[in-house]
Amino acid sequence: MLDPVTLAVLQGRLEQIADEMDASLFRAAFNPTIAEARDASHGLYDAASGETLVQGKAGLPIFVGAMAYAVRAVIGHAAKTGDLAEGDVFLFNDPYDGGTHLSDFKLVRPYFRDDALFCWLASVGHWHDVGGNVPGNYNPSARECFQEGMLIPPVRLYAAGVLRSDIIDIVLANSRLPGSAYGDLHGQINALDLGAKRLDALLDEHGAASVAGAFVALRARAARLMRANIAELPDGHYSAEDFLDNDGASDTPLRIALDLTIAGERLVLDFSRSAPACLGPLNIARSTAIAACYVALKHVFRDVPANAGVLEPVEVIIAEGSLLDARWPKPVGGYTETILRLIDVVFVALAEAAPERVNGCAYGTINALSIAGHRADGRRFVMFSFFGGGHGGHPEGDGLNHGNAPISTATIPPVEILEAAYPVLFRQWALRPDSGGAGRQRGGLGAIYEIELLESHADVFLFGERARFAPPGVCGGGPGALNRFTVLTRAGDVTPPLGAKLVGFSLARGERVRLETPGGGGYGPAAERAPSAIAADLALGYSTLAGECGA
Repeated sequence: MLDPVTLAVLQGRLEQIADEMDASLFRAAFNPTIAEARDASHGLYDAASGETLVQGKAGLPIFVGAMAYAVRAVIGHAAKTGDLAEGDVFLFNDPYDGGTHLSDFKLVRPYFRDDALFCWLASVGHWHDVGGNVPGNYNPSARECFQEGMLIPPVRLYAAGVLRSDIIDIVLANSRLPGSAYGDLHGQINALDLGAKRLDALLDEHGAASVAGAFVALRARAARLMRANIAELPDGHYSAEDFLDNDGASDTPLRIALDLTIAGERLVLDFSRSAPACLGPLNIARSTAIAACYVALKHVFRDVPANAGVLEPVEVIIAEGSLLDARWPKPVGGYTETILRLIDVVFVALAEAAPERVNGCAYGTINALSIAGHRADGRRFVMFSFFGGGHGGHPEGDGLNHGNAPISTATIPPVEILEAAYPVLFRQWALRPDSGGAGRQRGGLGAIYEIELLESHADVFLFGERARFAPPGVCGGGPGALNRFTVLTRAGDVTPPLGAKLVGFSLARGERVRLETPGGGGYGPAAERAPSAIAADLALGYSTLAGECGA
C-alpha cells in the first residue's frame, strides 16, 4: 500500500503528464478552436476497461467520460484483430462509439512496459472542418450524420510504429482545410509521444507497481469522496425539466427531464421522461450523456478527483431510442447544446436537495457561428468559433460575466486572433446590459458581438439555443435573457425563423451579423438583493433602471 506522501507525489506527477500533453497540443495546433479555445483533452486510461485514470486540467471535462468509451472502442477493435503492438496509434471520430460529434478526432495509443500493456494514452481535439454540408460542421439542417462530416471508425494510423500515410491522405481529402487538419493531427501525435516519454521517466523513477497502485488508490479515493458527498444530501426524489428550442427541422421544443433520487450513498439520475430521438442534430450518444452527468456532478462536488471513481456510486438511466441515446446514423452535430441542457436540469433538481451547493443555470448555448467563403485570391476561409455568455448566480456571489460554457475550461478565442485569421471586423464586443437573471445573487451578463464581413461575400451558419427558453435561476432566482441573433443586411434586418439556427445565409461585404447571448440565471429572490449591489449594477451599466424594475 502506498503511503499518503508517495500517493500525493504520484498524483501530481500523473496529472502533470496529462497537463503537459494538453499544453503541447495547444501550442502546436493550427486551428484556433484548439490553439486558443482549448477544445481538446488528454488523459491516461485503464489497460483493461478503458476507464479514465487521469485527465489534464486544461482540456474539456466533457471528455473525461466520453473518452473512456472511445478507448473502450479501441480495446474492442484491437481484440478482434488480436495483433496489438507497441507503437500502434488508432485514429477515429465515431460519435456513436466514442461519444461527442464528428469534429472531435480521437487518437488512442497503447502504452507498454516490460512487453505488457500498462495503460492507454489518448488525445482528442476539435478539428476545424471535417467535411459535410456546412463549413465548420455545425449543421442545423442535418438529418443524418453523413450531412455533418466524414465518419472514421477506429483504424491504425501507426502500425507497430510505422505511419500509414494512406490514412492521412483519406482524412485530409475530406476536409475543406486540409492544412489545418494536418497540423492538428500531428500536434496530437506529438502530444501522445510526449505523454509516453513522461510515463517512461515516471516508471523508471518509481516503478510500474507503485504507479499502478496509485491508479487504484486514486480511483478508490474519488469513489469514497463521492459517496461521502452524496451521503450529506437529504434522501428523497427531486425532479426538473427544461427544453431545447427545436431540432432545426421544426419549431417544436424537445424536453430534457430528470428524476433524481438520493438514497444514502447512492445517486440515481433518471432521464426516462426525456424526448425521443429527433430528426435534427440535437441527439447525443449514451456515452456523451453520461459524460455530461459527470461534468454536472463535478460542478457540485468540486473536491472529487477527476477519474472514473466519480461515477461509481451514480446510476444513470436513459431510455433506449431517446434523444440521449442516439444510434447511427442519427445526426449528433449539435451535441453541445443538448449536454448543456442536461447539465442545467441536474443543477435545478439538486437545488431542491442542496441549495447551498448549486448555482443558477449558465447561458446554455455555445452559439456555434461559421462565416465561410473565399478570399480575393481564391483561398478558402472558414471562420468557425463559439461565443460566451453569463453564468448563474451562486450562494457566494453574482454569476460570471461573459464566461465560456460549463462543459469546459476552454476560453473564447480573442478578437485579435479572429480578426487576424479571417476577413472579418468586430464592430462590437461588449457586455449585454440587463441579460443576467435577477436574484439575491444576479446572473452573469451575456455579450453582444457584431461582426462585419470584409470580403466580397460569404455564407453564414449558426447553431444555437436558448432563443425560446431562457436559462433558469434557482432558489427563487429569475431567468437570464433569451438568445438573439440578427443579420444586418442592406435590405434590412433578418432574424432566423427557428430562433438561433440558420443555414447558408448569404452575406455581402460590409454586412454584419449581431449575436446577443443570454445571461445566467439568478440565485435567490431578487427582493433580497442588497441595495448597494443594485446601485453598483446601475453605475457599471450592468443593469438599467428599466431592467431593475423588470420592464
